[in-house]
Amino acid sequence: MLAQLPAALRGLQLPLRLRLWDGHQLDLGPDPEVTLVVRDPQLLSRLGRPSLDLLGSAYVEGAMDLQGSMAAVIRLADRLSAALLDEHDAAPPSRAAHDRASDAADIHYHYDLSNDFYRLWLDRDMVYSCAYYETGAEDLDSAQQAKLRHLCRKLRLAPGERLLDVGCGWGGLARFAAREYGAEVYGITLSREQLALARERVLAEGLQGRVQLDYRDYRDLPADGRFDKVVSVGMFEHVGHANLAVYFQTLQRAVKPGGLVLNHGITAKHTDGRPVGRGGGEFIDRYVFPHGELPHLATAVARMSEAGLEVVDVESLRLHYARTLHLWSERLEQRLDEAARLVHERALRIWRLYLAGCAYAFEREWINLHQILAVRPRADGSHDLPWSRADLYR
Repeated sequence: MLAQLPAALRGLQLPLRLRLWDGHQLDLGPDPEVTLVVRDPQLLSRLGRPSLDLLGSAYVEGAMDLQGSMAAVIRLADRLSAALLDEHDAAPPSRAAHDRASDAADIHYHYDLSNDFYRLWLDRDMVYSCAYYETGAEDLDSAQQAKLRHLCRKLRLAPGERLLDVGCGWGGLARFAAREYGAEVYGITLSREQLALARERVLAEGLQGRVQLDYRDYRDLPADGRFDKVVSVGMFEHVGHANLAVYFQTLQRAVKPGGLVLNHGITAKHTDGRPVGRGGGEFIDRYVFPHGELPHLATAVARMSEAGLEVVDVESLRLHYARTLHLWSERLEQRLDEAARLVHERALRIWRLYLAGCAYAFEREWINLHQILAVRPRADGSHDLPWSRADLYR
């Protein structure tokens, strides 16, 4: 059967072993770090053009198995596809229609998998977004607390202020802002599983007088400027390019004149939003974040400006997210037996690839993460931001 192997594979020098369903195997280089076990004979001929989408899909669907650390698997998959594919073969960016029903279904698919599964590898507050490493030596719990503090400081959050948390997740930021900064927080989500646990935690901490969390679409938020500050973390990736203008207009109308809006989200490498990574983006769209679309930083800033929000500060946390994802991946890999009891094998395969693959993607600058701070100026153009950033780091 090895005779059917695409000729292009035979000249590679990679620490990769191919093993067939009949036991035959071939080393593509010395000292293999990863073994790719072909289960489906039809996969063999397709390995001559091994996009990351093809390889990932074959693993998820059981056409092949992988032996070795997930970090090594992702690294070798990239080297394999780079050797045989042209980076410029990337498909043009896809655009999807985003309405309330489809967005709710997509959020349900990703976030309602299992609270207990997420609890295995997230920090104690279950903050499912990029952490913030002030020195680089922090553990995950410390780095996530530092991220929540960093957000609140950027917002110059003060006791008694009304904070809108768009995409509140399991409520970690909402509770932190109420507990540590005395804010009155209103959070929304389209994940019923997240909402149920978030409300439980609000009650457990006795914060029900300061934190209200609802199942609500961002398009249904009030447009009366009732909030002093607005924060959105890991949310606008689900909005879609077509709805970015509506999204930022909604945030602008929700915050009072002079108020601040902080958007924390993943951004694309290319200005047109097309994915990189020879099929990695297509895999994410198919299996992880259906209809997710990453705008470029320039697009996000343009849409915020057009919505009447003045951008006053931008910070890239790309390497912070690479580290966060590495830690998430390591924590999941350490608890695979427990994870296998909580989710279906197919889902676990998706998440093993996703966490390790995204860590690699951020490391390689295929994608970025930006915090964009903006203000809704008053009618006379004024606002109350300090003259320098010194207060952020005291």
